[in-house]
Amino acid sequence: MQKEVLALVVGGGPAPGINGVISSATIEAINQGVDVVGIVGGFKTLFEGREGDIRRLTIDDVSRLHTQGGSILKTSRDFPDNAQEKLRVMMSTIRRLGIDYLITIGGEGTLFMANWIYQEAKGSVKVVHVPKTIDNDIPLPGGLATFGYETARHLGVHIVTNLMEDARTTGRWYLVTTMGRHAGHLALGIGKAAGATITLIPEEFGEGVCADQIADVLTGSIIKRLCMGKDHGVAVLAEGISEKVILDGTNAGEAMEKDDMGRVRLSELPLGEVLKRICRKTLESLGLKVTIVDKNIGYELRAAAPIPFDVEYTRNLGYGAVRFLLDGGTGSTIISNEHSIQAIPFSEFIDESGRSRIRRVDTRSQIYQVARKYMIRLEPEDFQGKQLRQLAETAHVDPGQFQARFAGATGCDPLVPPMKNDGPTIPIPG
Repeated sequence: MQKEVLALVVGGGPAPGINGVISSATIEAINQGVDVVGIVGGFKTLFEGREGDIRRLTIDDVSRLHTQGGSILKTSRDFPDNAQEKLRVMMSTIRRLGIDYLITIGGEGTLFMANWIYQEAKGSVKVVHVPKTIDNDIPLPGGLATFGYETARHLGVHIVTNLMEDARTTGRWYLVTTMGRHAGHLALGIGKAAGATITLIPEEFGEGVCADQIADVLTGSIIKRLCMGKDHGVAVLAEGISEKVILDGTNAGEAMEKDDMGRVRLSELPLGEVLKRICRKTLESLGLKVTIVDKNIGYELRAAAPIPFDVEYTRNLGYGAVRFLLDGGTGSTIISNEHSIQAIPFSEFIDESGRSRIRRVDTRSQIYQVARKYMIRLEPEDFQGKQLRQLAETAHVDPGQFQARFAGATGCDPLVPPMKNDGPTIPIPG
């Protein structure tokens, strides 16, 4: 009898651990008597019917793959202009290849594609999705991280820690922009663990916020540090702020390069550069000379070799995906917690429009409050008594002028509510 065929496809940006899923899924499927093929080049290959980019995978191909970064099947971001026609080509390609099972590996865009195929196949192809994104913005239950996030945070902390030491040594400030289109989990995770001076995330700001407002938050942090006798610092910025900010009063995003899904490449938007320029201008107007350097980190994190957490995590996910499919399952996302591997229906992650729901940072949570407690940034209490006078003296203005100029820099979500006594909590100093 002809063997059943399982196919793997990767979508979206790279994330540490992709190869771990490919490896574990391939080994388990072959051990269960199923042939495995890899779709090289992501969904674009299926949309274009490029059967020459489908390769058969063996255990020898993948047996030592789980510790490597990147993706041996590559990846792509692709949402076609002629969606219905491309869907027809994709489904025809899947049928011609004799694919019985499909594992999709990716973020919210890939989950959308997986659900699309599941709905169209009507059971003829069983589909399961393995969630990955370093942005950590897929709403997995219980606060579970998406694979790749822990490795990206780990490496990001290493980079930011080095920049903090360089900042201290040279007496300068760094504005470090990290990935996170929809949510600030990665930026906050890096900033909190590294002990960065301040971290700004899109969840703090409303739509259409002026770049000047965000720059004032950073300038206020710089002045507060100077008041403390510190001439240096590191600010971590989530790139998703760019989608909310009005960049210098211009339509900066219109001329920027788009990805295959038609979205502006946020890494191309000069968020750090714009904020640096505004901060520098404000500081110079106050007679303060501060060296500020803007830097992007993100591509350095995406294709890195996974740390042990993500190696183990992805082995669980790949194995679980195959077992779910061979047991007759379809139309679900695989998750793994410390106790079990589970499948959750696509419907739990899809909103009314058919798009994936987004997990954002809850700026009113205790977890966010901890992060804020260890940042150096202007807070409402800084505009009182002796502290206000000292800040004003540092900025070479009188207290009234300082308050009028920087009172808005306490942030667009200025007051995080106190912790509720709904269970054991860890006392926070200061």
